[in-house]
Amino acid sequence: MNLSFFKQKILINKKEIQRIVVRVLWFTASALSFAVLVIWLSFYLFDSPREKMLQRENNELKKALKEVNEKMNLVNLVLDDLQERDDYIYRAIFETDPVPKEVRYPFLDKSLQYNDLSHDEAVDLIRTTNHRASQLMVRLAVQSRSQDTVAQLAKQKETMLQSIPAIRPLKNMSSISSGFGMRYHPILKTLRRHTGIDIAAPRGTPVYATADGTVSREDGGSGYGITVIINHGYSYKTLYAHLSKKAVKPGQRVTRGQVIGYVGNTGLSFGSHLHYEVIKSGTPVNPVHFFFNDITPKEYDEILESSKKINQALS
Repeated sequence: MNLSFFKQKILINKKEIQRIVVRVLWFTASALSFAVLVIWLSFYLFDSPREKMLQRENNELKKALKEVNEKMNLVNLVLDDLQERDDYIYRAIFETDPVPKEVRYPFLDKSLQYNDLSHDEAVDLIRTTNHRASQLMVRLAVQSRSQDTVAQLAKQKETMLQSIPAIRPLKNMSSISSGFGMRYHPILKTLRRHTGIDIAAPRGTPVYATADGTVSREDGGSGYGITVIINHGYSYKTLYAHLSKKAVKPGQRVTRGQVIGYVGNTGLSFGSHLHYEVIKSGTPVNPVHFFFNDITPKEYDEILESSKKINQALS
C-alpha cells in the first residue's frame, strides 16, 4: 500500500514539473516575442537621434544640390548666348567657320558618365551635378579658346570692324517697341515675320549711321516711307525707315555715328518711330545682337528683354 502511494506521488510531481516547465517555456517565448516586437518597432518605426540628424543632413544636401543645379541652368543660358554670338555673329563677321559641334560638346562621349555610383536620390543628384560641372568646364574652356581666336582676328581686321553695325541708331535708347521675328501685323492682325526692330521716338529725333559705309541708291519700298539704306561692305547693309527727312544723299560716304536722317511717321506706319534692319549677305538678322559698341550690360539686358515680347509691330 505504501509503495503504490509513493509511485502515485512521484507521478503527480512529474506532472507538476511538466506544467511548470511548459509555463516557463511559454513565458520565455512570450518575452522573446515581445522583445523582438519592441526591437522591430524601435528600428523600423522610430528614428534614433542619429538617424534624425543624418536625415536632416541628407535633406540639406539635396536642397543644396538642387540650388547648385539651378545656378548651373543660369550659367548654361549665358553660355548658350555666348556661343550663339560666337558662331553666328563674331565668327560670321570675320568670315570664319563656327566651332564644330564635336569640339564644343566633347562631353557627349559616355566616358564622362558616373555609372559607378549607387542609385538613391541623393547620389543621383551628385552624379548629375558632377556631370554638368564637367560639361560646363569643357564648354568654358572651348569658349575661352574661341574668344582668343576672335580677338586675334579683330586685331587683323580693324578696318573691317568699322564697317560692322555696332551702335544703336538712336542715342540713349533703352527699349524696343517691337522686336525681330514673328510679330502681329498692325493692319492684318496676324503673326508675320518682322525683319527689323521698331524703336518709338519723337518726330525729329536724330538717326545715326551704325557703321561706316556708302548711302545706297536702293529704295526701301513705299511701305517704308522715307528710307536710308547704307551699304557697309563685307556683305553688310543697314536700313532706316519711316524717316521724316534724310540728312544724306545717295552715293555719300558716311561714318559711324553720323546723323543720316530724322525719326518720322512716313509710309505704312503707326506712330512716330524708327524701323531699323541689319542685313547680312542679303538676309535680315536680329539687330539687337549688334548693339555692343556703345552700351552697358544692363542696357543691353533691358533692350534684349523688351525685344522678346510678341507684340504688334509699328510698321
